[in-house]
Amino acid sequence: MPKQLNLSNIQPAQEREDRKRVGRGPGSGKGRYSGRGIKGQKSRAGSHKMRAGFEGGQMPIYMRIGKQRGNTSKDAMPIGPFRTLTVPVNVRDLDRFDDGAEVTPESLVERGIIKNTKIDVKLLGTGDITKKLTIRVHAISASAREKIEAAGGTVELLREPKVKKARHHHRAAAAPEESAEAPGDAEAEAPEE
Repeated sequence: MPKQLNLSNIQPAQEREDRKRVGRGPGSGKGRYSGRGIKGQKSRAGSHKMRAGFEGGQMPIYMRIGKQRGNTSKDAMPIGPFRTLTVPVNVRDLDRFDDGAEVTPESLVERGIIKNTKIDVKLLGTGDITKKLTIRVHAISASAREKIEAAGGTVELLREPKVKKARHHHRAAAAPEESAEAPGDAEAEAPEE
């Protein structure tokens, strides 16, 4: 190490390595195909930046295996995993209210029973209730309604329940029999001359 450093005797701390220059002729040692081989996917630019689970275009393993049915599966969109369209509240949670109080989604948020009023509230029948309450929620189970009315309370739904449409079963087999009976009925109804 010289006594005094200046531009004429300054040196790097370690020797500098030249970067590998590929594709500079066959005499360079890294010419012609530049270490990538002949054609194919791995010779292309960006071929080493594939997403996780990519299997070269073949059907990946996460799509080949079976899926869990119902709203507990992450494939059950738009509901998603472990989500329902209502937030459940049990009858036992209503003990926090005073006798004669009015229970609404807003009051449930104030008491800390639910987080917000963005999702519909459904009252379920787990537990017991002894207080007379006026309940205003979006949906209620049959057992919860019985317990509230038995305690002297009243229930009012904020949203009417959806009526399921009755399925119409085709009666293809019964149709010919009815058509066969029709002429006989016509004769019986015809007035006598």
